[in-house]
Amino acid sequence: MTRPPLPPFTEESARAKVQAAEDAWNSRDPERVALAYTEDSVWRNRDRFLTGRAEIREFLAGKWERELDYRLRKELWAFTGNRISVRFEYEWHDAAGQWYRSHGNEQWEFDDDGLMRRREASINDVAIAAEERRLG
Repeated sequence: MTRPPLPPFTEESARAKVQAAEDAWNSRDPERVALAYTEDSVWRNRDRFLTGRAEIREFLAGKWERELDYRLRKELWAFTGNRISVRFEYEWHDAAGQWYRSHGNEQWEFDDDGLMRRREASINDVAIAAEERRLG
């Protein structure tokens, strides 16, 4: 299975890869998102360490059960060879109705087929009022 665009990345193909990731994550479909990763993909997400598509899928399902009305924007930060760095922000609310804006950065590493084999994510959350939302 290949997941174009493939490395080595150009600016154009790196931007396309970032946009594809943004679109997939905004679907809030754990299966769709998980298919972008290798079977043995390794993640660090905040303080969680995951290995493999099954763990990623389970993590995402739980994430979107807690982070309601999730909306994400990603921006290409840098790229080289088979690696891309992005910064992002997303907004969501909890079951009590409190809105948050989450800011972070990710470093991605891809295999030759364009599947992500490693993801390192650092994320911080800030409580916001509903009127402060930017990604509506």
